[in-house]
Order: sequence, then structure tokens, then C-alpha cells
Amino acid sequence: MRRRVAGNLLWMLADRGLQVVVGIGVVAMLARALGTEGFGHFQYAQSLVFIAASIPLLCSAEVVVPRLVAAATPENRHALVAHAFVIRLGAGVSGYALMCAWLALTRQPADTWVPATLLGTAIMLREPFGIVIAWMQARTHNRPNVVFNLFALATKTALIAMLFVAGVKAVPAYATAFAFEPLVAALLLAGYYLYRSPRAIPSYQPTLARELVRDGALFWVSFMLMVAARRADQLILKPAVPLAELGAYAATMQVLDNFTTIATILAAGIAPIYVFAQQSAAAARRNVLRVTAGMAAVGFCGAGLIALCAEWIVRLLYGHAFSQTVVLLQLAALASALIFADVGLSLLPVYLRKPRWVAAKWALVLATTAVVDVIAVPKLGTRGAVLGYAMGNGVAVVFGLALVLVSGRKTAVATASA
Repeated sequence: MRRRVAGNLLWMLADRGLQVVVGIGVVAMLARALGTEGFGHFQYAQSLVFIAASIPLLCSAEVVVPRLVAAATPENRHALVAHAFVIRLGAGVSGYALMCAWLALTRQPADTWVPATLLGTAIMLREPFGIVIAWMQARTHNRPNVVFNLFALATKTALIAMLFVAGVKAVPAYATAFAFEPLVAALLLAGYYLYRSPRAIPSYQPTLARELVRDGALFWVSFMLMVAARRADQLILKPAVPLAELGAYAATMQVLDNFTTIATILAAGIAPIYVFAQQSAAAARRNVLRVTAGMAAVGFCGAGLIALCAEWIVRLLYGHAFSQTVVLLQLAALASALIFADVGLSLLPVYLRKPRWVAAKWALVLATTAVVDVIAVPKLGTRGAVLGYAMGNGVAVVFGLALVLVSGRKTAVATASA
């Protein structure tokens, strides 16, 4: 069993790692093909899609997977998958409609709303059909999903490479290539599941649907707040700075997003054994602090290396047109190291099953980022957004440390009273 779990985890980590590596290459081609202004339009559209894509997370894997594991028969599992799919699909359609409403209300130019509507098809595909991934996770068999992801990623990368080699500079063309990835993945996932699932269409169960929505609501709020906290800066920046500056800032965040993904990969590999397997909260808390210290050390070493090599990284990935990105990357890189510590500290509320703590943290981070950006961006431009990014990350770490202290005191009081 342990070998199966370890093998499944390795497949998941390999999938994520390869996506990061390929993603860097794709972003480099985009930036060079579109220039600073076109890249700014594209990244703003992606930010809108990223925020709207949090809406279909209403029925997340945290709610579905435990139920799938506990389901007694294939028919019960099939009914659960079907209900979760319909809930996610309805939320996805709502997310797409809300994104289009935002584009209309803010009167975005065609260079923004055309790629947004194309990229936004992922809102109705990725999470709804991603219920099959939850079904695979419940069976501890993620290898097919990794293969499907790699095939879809290869399709998108090949299309982008062909456009880049052909000298295409139109933003909608690249957005169309991006839209192929979730479409291909959805078709493969659907085909794989339907071939192995019961043929009968399950009847609607109102009680099950209500339970899935109710139990997933708190996780859903947490996800939405997290996504908004990570993308609010670009929404605030767009009307406040020239588009070329927005493009330079977006390029900075692209590099750091790929860097900080290492934190989630490390946590996914370390947490099951060193945190989640612990029998006592005290032992788990001690290990969380050790993991956090180790991850913070990795984060600061990596951030320092990025800051030192910022000019070389920008020149290699984006070209000379993105010279403004160098200073922004040097400043923001050091702030990104705090994310490693935050990811480590976030393991404690997950272990204690306290999603309210996670929701409260992201609400505080979002509020901090928004307030700092609104005050600093008009005065400092993109450097003000970097300040908001740093302050938000710092607040997340302080909040995480406070939770460790509070939970420790509660455990000590409970032990003394016993």
C-alpha cells in the first residue's frame, strides 16, 4: 500500500513539475511574440479567468474524495460523481457569465475581452470534468490523469510553438491555443470515466446535492479569497498604470508563480508522512514548525538566487523589451520567499481540519493587499503593487504563526485540565 501511495505521489509531483518547466517556456514565447502591451492584455485576461475559475470549486476534492472513499458500491460512487459534476458545471457557467459581465461593466477593449472569452472556456471545463480526477484520487490511481494532462499540455505547447515560429502576434490566436488544453483534457477524462462507470444515469438526490454544496461552501470561500488575493493586484494596476508597466509586472509574477509552485510540491511530498500521519496535535505542530523552517530556508535561498540572476532571467525569457521587469523581479523575489513559510504553516489548520482558519487568513491577506495597493499604486506604480504583494505575504506568515501559538496553548490547557 505504501508503495502504491508513494508511486501515486511521484506521478502527481512529476506532472506538476513538468507543467512548471513547460509553462516557463510557453510564457517566454508569449512575451516575445506579444510584446509588453500584448502580454499585459493577455495576463489581465488570464487573471480574470483565474478569479472566475474559483467559482466552480464550490464542490471541491476536499469534500468529494472522502465521500468517494467511503462509498460502498460503484453505483453510489457514480451517483456522487454525477451530482458533483452537475454542481460544478452550473457554477462554471455562472463563473463564465460573471466574468463576461465584468468585462462589459468595465468596458474592456477588444484586446482584453476577446482573449478573456476564449480563455474563459476553461472555467466550464477544467473543474467540472476535474471531478474525474477526484474519482482517481479516491482510488489512489492518478497515473491516467498525469498522462492526460501531459497530452493536453503538449497539444497547447505545440500550437503555441507553431504560432510563435510563424511570427503570429495576435493575442486571440494564442488565447485559442490555450483554450485547447482544458478541452483536450476534459474529453480524455470524460472518455476514461464513462468507459469504466455504470451505464445507468443516476436519479437526482436533493439531500446529497445539498450536502455537497453545504459542506463545500467553506472550502469554496477559502479558495475564492486565496485566488482573489493573488490576482487583485493586476486588476487594481490596469486602470492605474500604462499597459507596458502592467506587462512588466505580470512578467514578474509569472516567474515568481512558477518559483513558488515548488512550495506546494514540497508540501505535498512532506506533509503526508511528517504532519498528517502524526497521532498527536503536539507532534504535528512541532513538525509543522520544522517543515516551515526548512521550506523558508529553501524559499530564501531560491529567492536570493532569482534576485541575483534577475537580469539574466528576464533577458533569457522575455527579451530586452521587458527591461522594467528586472528591478521588479529583484524586489518581489525576496517577498516571494515568505510564501514558502506560509505554505508550511498552512499544514496545521489542514491537519486540525479548521477550514475557517484558512478562510480567515485569506480574507485578511486579500484586505491587506487591496488596501496597500489602493494607497501605494497611484504613488509608486508597479512598485506599489510589489509592496502590496510583500505585505500580503507577511500578513499570511504572521497569521500562521499566531495559529500555531494559539493551538499550542489550547492543547496545553486541555492537557492540564485532563
